Amino acid sequence: MFRLTDLREILRYIPEFRDRSFVIAIDGAVVADENFQNIVLDLALLRSLNIRVVLVHGAGLQVRQLAAKAGIRLSNSDGIGITDQLTLDVSIQAASKVSHTLLQALSDQDLRGAIPNVLVAHPAGILRGVDHQFTGKVERIDIQLLNVLMTNDIFPVIPPMGFDGTGRCYRLNSDAVAVEVAKAIGATKLIYLAAHKVLQKDEEVLRNLTADEAATILRSQRAELSPPEAISKLENAVRAARIGVPRIHIIDGTTPEGLLSEVFSKEGVGTLVHANEYQQIRRAQKRDVRALYALMQQGFEAEELLKRSRAELERTIEDYFVFEVDRNIIGCCALHLYPGEQKAELASVYVDTQYENRGVGRKLIRYTEEIARTSGFSTLFCLSTQAFNYFITKGGYKLGTPDDLPTARRQVYDRSGRKSQVLVKQLIES
Repeated sequence: MFRLTDLREILRYIPEFRDRSFVIAIDGAVVADENFQNIVLDLALLRSLNIRVVLVHGAGLQVRQLAAKAGIRLSNSDGIGITDQLTLDVSIQAASKVSHTLLQALSDQDLRGAIPNVLVAHPAGILRGVDHQFTGKVERIDIQLLNVLMTNDIFPVIPPMGFDGTGRCYRLNSDAVAVEVAKAIGATKLIYLAAHKVLQKDEEVLRNLTADEAATILRSQRAELSPPEAISKLENAVRAARIGVPRIHIIDGTTPEGLLSEVFSKEGVGTLVHANEYQQIRRAQKRDVRALYALMQQGFEAEELLKRSRAELERTIEDYFVFEVDRNIIGCCALHLYPGEQKAELASVYVDTQYENRGVGRKLIRYTEEIARTSGFSTLFCLSTQAFNYFITKGGYKLGTPDDLPTARRQVYDRSGRKSQVLVKQLIES
């Protein structure tokens, strides 16, 4: 859980997010939750850091509550299906209630908010032979008005309702509205504060997904996702990433300090969907030595890596590769070459403990293996005291002996006394 006292983590992100725009989409059920007041405090902090925020809200819970009280049978409560006249009337009333609650909460923290008429909508029309009546889609957004509000430190509060050129009102899906708003203002982040648990597949929490990975899961493993109500947000997250929103977060809005934990910590608490370039493996540079040495220190202490000095790391930095997430180094490895014997050593494979079991190590191994192969090296070897089973089962290595090592590396091996297991992989078949 995020600690407000840990200012170092916040300070790392302030230069990146200052004067940027976030779209925060809040479910109606989150507005009704006891954690909502904490979210408003988080919004005040974001504003104090010169982060411009647009609030888009849903009203599904309030729509259902008002309909139940009035004895009205809803045609839909989420702005996706058919919206008849009675459902539209209830939706307008519910959205107005949520918008008012948001403005009141902002005012309580001496923050200013406004409900701008920025959504121009058109009817969803007749889909598969069915007239969706008062269900609409966003046609365009008044960006100029949004910018005026944000420039003057006013939070735009956007309900899931839009109007066409004749003044006719349409019910919209708030998840989809948030995507359109994020695209229109060039938002750095789109954050969904949902009223459900973190997205899972087969009871495993989904943390980092590229847009392509998320789309594949939706296409072939949709039935394995839980909770079901998270699927709409994942679908819209994919759409947002593909139209240019760099990062989309889906988090449980009922979790205290969840918003700050997601924004100001590299591991986060929810599901991040990102454009495919968000994660990258690259060759290390001298400016990385400090961060790389700090990461490897964890491995030194656990005796998973052979201890080396910072000066030694700096001398051999060109042999190292780093895995970055949001410009933070969370994994590394080295590729030491022995051209005379056409052998290469995979070394110093290490992943931050917060990112274990997410496939980072396998990606680093595959990446360096391909470099060695395309460079014409026939054999790749590595030494391990604790993780040899991992290299055998995940990397395709086989047990070897010290005789498989290049002459120069064998001398270092004998002097170390570590008696590491030698593992070998043939890259080019003889």
